[in-house]
Amino acid sequence: MKNYRVAVVGATGMVGQRFITLLSEHPWFHITALAASARSAGKPYAEAVGERWAMSAPIPAFVRDMVVLDASSDAERIAASVDFIFCAVDMKKEEIKALEERYAKLECPVISNNSAHRHTPDVPMIIPEINAGHAAVIEHQRKRLGTRRGFIAVKSNCSLQSYVPALHPLMGFGVTKALACTYQAISGAGKTFSSWPEIIDNVVPYIGGEEEKSECEPLKIWGEVVDGEIVNAAGPSITTQCLRVPVSDGHTAAVFVSFERKPSLEEIKRCWREFSGEPQKLSLPSAPKSLLHYFEENDRPQARLDRNLENGMAVSIGRLREDSQYDYKFVCLSHNTLRGAAGGAVLMAELLAAKGYLD
Repeated sequence: MKNYRVAVVGATGMVGQRFITLLSEHPWFHITALAASARSAGKPYAEAVGERWAMSAPIPAFVRDMVVLDASSDAERIAASVDFIFCAVDMKKEEIKALEERYAKLECPVISNNSAHRHTPDVPMIIPEINAGHAAVIEHQRKRLGTRRGFIAVKSNCSLQSYVPALHPLMGFGVTKALACTYQAISGAGKTFSSWPEIIDNVVPYIGGEEEKSECEPLKIWGEVVDGEIVNAAGPSITTQCLRVPVSDGHTAAVFVSFERKPSLEEIKRCWREFSGEPQKLSLPSAPKSLLHYFEENDRPQARLDRNLENGMAVSIGRLREDSQYDYKFVCLSHNTLRGAAGGAVLMAELLAAKGYLD
């Protein structure tokens, strides 16, 4: 596989930090530029990120002295020096949309962790094991943008990365409705316990915009490509509640689901056990060997025990049982900054590279 020069745009934030740690030894992708806001521009990365470095491992030596560029004013310089960018900026939505389209029109593909373009019909929002075929809209997006190489592809919201992969293999039974209550780690808010002491011994029952994303985005993931755009699926009907809980990493979901044709418990477990997707077939570097892991123990999955399963790229499932209101209920867990954020974006970039979209 070809080696690619990449930039991390939004490099000082928590997801940007996670990108840096994931890419520090990546076999295909090599960081050659870092960018952030104007207040960080011109500083060595270690100075720019300072005490905000939140990863358990130290800052990789090769980026410590790399001078941070301005994500906006240095866009042309960055686009000309790399093969594509990972984007995880903290800006207003309209500003993000404009910035990402600017990079794309500079013929620099954008692999985005941001939500700004998730509802743009010709921008694929890819969970690589589920809807790899949505990459087909990239050619139509390029026509709209007037580009040869440039495009935008986005990662879905981190909260649904736990339960959508678990529901997907069951769609053949006709999922009619699902309820998901998510219990989301503080790293999803870019926080640690030291920077957010108020969360200790506390639960916050509201995360702005999260429930709308969790209910709507799965329908795009399960949608179809029609005339160069992604048309959302008509169902299933999904309702969610999203709570912030005092956990460092790992989003847990309590899921309830009903079917047109109710499967047996063993049929569900077999679907999970046998499921694989394009990343597994292609043996992509960041792909878990098995996306879905079912635990028979009544007290699993647990964030501290299971969030790092398969380098944080697998989804853990447990407590499958019949329900009095829905057909079944179960519990899921995924690592929100790995599978749910930077890791999912890196895996998506690997998929697009393997399919030739980054050449």
